[in-house]
Amino acid sequence: MKPLSFRKELSANKQAVSLILTFHAVGLVGLALPLTRPLFLHIVPFHLLLMLAIIVLNHKRIDKPFVFFFVTIFILGFVAEWIGVNKQWLFGDYTYGETLGFKLSGVPLIIGGNWFMLVYSTGVLMQRSRLKSFILRTIIGALLLVLLDLLIEPVAVHLGYWHWANSVIPLKNYECWFGISLLLLLLFELFRFKQQSIVAVILLLTQFAFFGLLCLIIR
Repeated sequence: MKPLSFRKELSANKQAVSLILTFHAVGLVGLALPLTRPLFLHIVPFHLLLMLAIIVLNHKRIDKPFVFFFVTIFILGFVAEWIGVNKQWLFGDYTYGETLGFKLSGVPLIIGGNWFMLVYSTGVLMQRSRLKSFILRTIIGALLLVLLDLLIEPVAVHLGYWHWANSVIPLKNYECWFGISLLLLLLFELFRFKQQSIVAVILLLTQFAFFGLLCLIIR
């Protein structure tokens, strides 16, 4: 079967793409304005849950391997954060605020879902690239996630997603982001999913735009 063109893929996934773009655009305005910021911070976990649902429901075949992959990434991402928060062995000395919702042992439960979204979306982007080497795909994918974290960190700290000891983001944070992202992207490669829809790619690109613009707006 001949693959769809970029424009046709966008059209075929119009509803999902529209939801992603609309909710991020509204969220960008809501978080940028001091008057509406408290309300939009309150609904951050629900926004993440909606994006997670969109990504999962647009996977082409929700079968046992996909469910196993989802659960594995969710748990590994959550455990990495638990180690970081409670042991400081990963990322550095940091604590989560209340913005991301219900916490288990100091770690928001939604954070496992967020790791899945980022890893899956990056994996799909690399899957759709012309890179034939899975090693190059995983390395470049991990570097992309570190770049995204560079945009996320100042926004997240300013909005109270999490807090760093002495208000300093250590280099260790980015080193661990790279290492964990590399490991989780290797798992994505091992599952050998068939080429997935463009929805996950749109979400990843939207995240870059969303946090990049917030970095410029929020001081």
